[in-house]
Amino acid sequence: MRDLTLPSSPTFWRSPVRGTRFTSLLGLALLVGIPVVFATGLLSYAAYNPDLSPVNDQTPDKGLLGGYLFPWPTDPHWLYRLTQGVHVTLGITLVPVLLAKLWSVIPRLFAVPPARTLARALERLSLLALVGGGLFVFATGILNIQLDYLFPGSFYRLHFYGAWVFVAALALHVALRLPAALRAVRRRGGPPEGGADSGASDPGASDAGASDALRPAAPTTSRRGALWFVGAGSLLLLGTTAGRSFDGPLRATALLAPHGWAEPGDGPGGFQINKTAASVGVTPEETAAEVWRLALVGPAGTVRLSRSDLAALPQHTAALPIACVEGWSTSDQRWRGVRLRDLAGLAGHEEGSVPDVLVTSLQRSGAFRRAALRANQVADPRSLLALEVNGAPLTPDHGFPARVIVPAAPGVLNTKWVARMEFRQLSARDGGDR
Repeated sequence: MRDLTLPSSPTFWRSPVRGTRFTSLLGLALLVGIPVVFATGLLSYAAYNPDLSPVNDQTPDKGLLGGYLFPWPTDPHWLYRLTQGVHVTLGITLVPVLLAKLWSVIPRLFAVPPARTLARALERLSLLALVGGGLFVFATGILNIQLDYLFPGSFYRLHFYGAWVFVAALALHVALRLPAALRAVRRRGGPPEGGADSGASDPGASDAGASDALRPAAPTTSRRGALWFVGAGSLLLLGTTAGRSFDGPLRATALLAPHGWAEPGDGPGGFQINKTAASVGVTPEETAAEVWRLALVGPAGTVRLSRSDLAALPQHTAALPIACVEGWSTSDQRWRGVRLRDLAGLAGHEEGSVPDVLVTSLQRSGAFRRAALRANQVADPRSLLALEVNGAPLTPDHGFPARVIVPAAPGVLNTKWVARMEFRQLSARDGGDR
C-alpha cells in the first residue's frame, strides 16, 4: 500500500508537470523580471528624496541600504511616470510566474533530511527568506496598489526592508542554483511531454531544484501547456493593469486597478485623484478665497498671500502628468500658476540661490501632510504653485485653492491644499525641523 499520507513521502507529490526544466524556465523568467522590478523600486524610493529626513523619509534606519540615493531629477518630466509604471505593471505581470515557480518546488520544502551538504543547508536557509520575502513583497505591493492597507505599520518601510531581504535571498539562491538551472534548460531529449524527468539518470537534475514525481499520475496537460497557461495568466494581468498609465480608451482596460475603469469625471478637472478633500478633512470653509492665506517663510520673515494676490503675480503654464506610487498616472495636464522659484524670491531668497522647500498642507490625515522638495525641483521653471488646470480653477479635490506641481515628482509630493511653504536649506539630519 502506497504511503500518501505525509508530504515528506516521495510518493505524496504526483503531478507529472513538475520537473527540472519546467522549474528552471520559470526561475529564469523571474531572474530577468525581478531585477527590473527591484531597480525601478529603488528609483521610486529615490524619487521621494528620503534624505530630506524625517519629513519625506519613511525608513529612517535604512543605513547603507540608502547609500545609492541621489537628488531626483526633473527631466524628463515623465520619468517617474515611466519608472513607477514599469515597477507596478511588471510586478503584477510576474505574479503567475512566481506562484507557478513556488508550486513547482513545494515538494522540496518537505524533503527529509532537509540538507545533506553545507551548500544544500545554505540553500534551504535562503529559501525561507526567498519564499517568505517574495510573498511578503508582492502581497504588500498588490495591497498598496488596491489601496487596501491591511498590513501593520508604514507601507514604505515594510516594502523597502522586505524588498532588500527578498533580493539578498534571491542573490544567494541564484549563486547556488543558476549553473544547474542553465544545464537543465540546455538539455536535449529527456522524457516525453507530460512525463517526469529522470533525475536519477541526470546528475544535473538533482541540482536544478525541481521536484520530479517518482510515481507520476496520468497527465492532464503537458509541461508546455502549463507554461502557456502561466504565460497567458501573466498576459491577462498585463492587459487588465497597464491601461491605468494611459488616458482615453486604454484606461477602460484596467479592470483590476482602482484607478482604471472607474470614470474620473468630465471637464477640465476630469482626471484621476487619490484622495478627495473630504477624505483628508479639508473643508470648504477653510479653503474659501476670502479666508485662505498662503504663508511664505524665509529670510524676509513670513509673507502671507491671498489667492487673489497669487493670481496677480506673473503666471506660467506647464504641461505635466500626475504619477502615483500605486502605478497609475495621467497624461500631461496644463497647469497654470506661480513659479516656485518666484515664491522663494518673495520669501527673501536671491535669484540664483534657490533653496529647498518644506510644504505643509491643510489636510489632517494621511501620509505626507508635510513634504519637502529639493532645490533643483524648486528652481525648475516648470515647478508651479498651480491655481488652475486645463484652463479652469482647481477643483476642491484637485487641491483648491492652490497645489504644488513639479516635473517627474511622485504624486504625493505634489502637495494639495497648500497652507505654508518654508524656503530654506534642509538636511538629512534635521529634515526641516531645525
